[in-house]
Amino acid sequence: MPFTRISLRPGYSDAQIAQISDILQQSLEAEFAVPPGDRFQIFEAIPAGQRLFDRHYKSGGRSDNFIQFHILAGKPRSREQKQNFCRLLCDRLHAALGIHPDDVMVMIHFNTADDWSFSQGRMLSEEGL
Repeated sequence: MPFTRISLRPGYSDAQIAQISDILQQSLEAEFAVPPGDRFQIFEAIPAGQRLFDRHYKSGGRSDNFIQFHILAGKPRSREQKQNFCRLLCDRLHAALGIHPDDVMVMIHFNTADDWSFSQGRMLSEEGL
């Protein structure tokens, strides 16, 4: 049940956004055991003047194509799962769209089923009751 906010520069076409979305979803399904159809993503195109980032901090050099993936997931994943996910995401974005791995930043946060209500005011933790 990950929710992902993707922050990127303006100018990506709808087709490119769809491709990034599909790559993200496929990577989550492959490495985080996310079920098909469990896709909740928001893309934010942010103008250059409002995207402030260090071009070299822990990177070989970021370009204007820098993308941030803020992932909130409902169950913890192992270090290996997180590493595999990040690497797979970078590899697929580079192969499909030419987005350099130095331009991909991933932040993963976890919470519990008590922190999610998908609809009707019911907490996810209630669904097992």
